[in-house]
Amino acid sequence: MFRTTGPNRPVHFTAPNPLERHYSVLEVAAMWSLSADTIRRMFEDEPGIVFWGNAISRRRRRYLTIRIPETVLRRVHQRLQKTR
Repeated sequence: MFRTTGPNRPVHFTAPNPLERHYSVLEVAAMWSLSADTIRRMFEDEPGIVFWGNAISRRRRRYLTIRIPETVLRRVHQRLQKTR
């Protein structure tokens, strides 16, 4: 599978294994010493993230659960290391 980042730059990624470890936003935030909001922003458009819950509701606040597979976590970490 491919997606593009920026002008015509393909990035290769593989679909995560459904049986691998999936981390919550709070777990990743604690591991990386960042806020949960920062982690949500970092991973919200990342392919392979698992979302479920009520995204839009008129009367209640939205409840959206995010789980980050370990392969996605490693991919983002590697990408962040290479940008420095």
